[in-house]
Amino acid sequence: MVANKGFRKFLQNTSDEHFKIDEIKIKEDTQYDGMWVLQTNTDLETESVALSYKQLWMVEDLFRTMKSILETRPIYHKCDDTIRGHVFCSFLALVLRSELESRLAEKDISFEWKEILRGLENLYEVETNFQGKKYLLRSRLIAQAKDAFVAAGVAIPPTAREIE
Repeated sequence: MVANKGFRKFLQNTSDEHFKIDEIKIKEDTQYDGMWVLQTNTDLETESVALSYKQLWMVEDLFRTMKSILETRPIYHKCDDTIRGHVFCSFLALVLRSELESRLAEKDISFEWKEILRGLENLYEVETNFQGKKYLLRSRLIAQAKDAFVAAGVAIPPTAREIE
């Protein structure tokens, strides 16, 4: 409990690195049970701040997913331009995800986002030679990747195609 910031505020340091539970602070904190409190320094409407905060998990999930797929973790930015670029790319990915989710909903396609990602992550092409000709072979569509292509209005690449 001592190492956890959330619990530490309910502890009193007695002596010799011993702690005891501060019953008064616990009682004071019960007034917030069942509520969440936001504090901001903006002039935004209360409802707008609350709705934005509730959507924060989507941004955090997107950063995690993007960094995992692109294998870019950890990134330490030193220049303002690279920070802006990173935030822009993340925001663009969030917009694209939101648009894909809207298109899936419009087509009444039920989906699990992690399944769509799993399907798209496993989609790849390999180049091969056969009888003196070059071909691209596409992996099999798995999970809900096909639904993502359909909803986005993007043609599914052929399983095999000759290239020059």
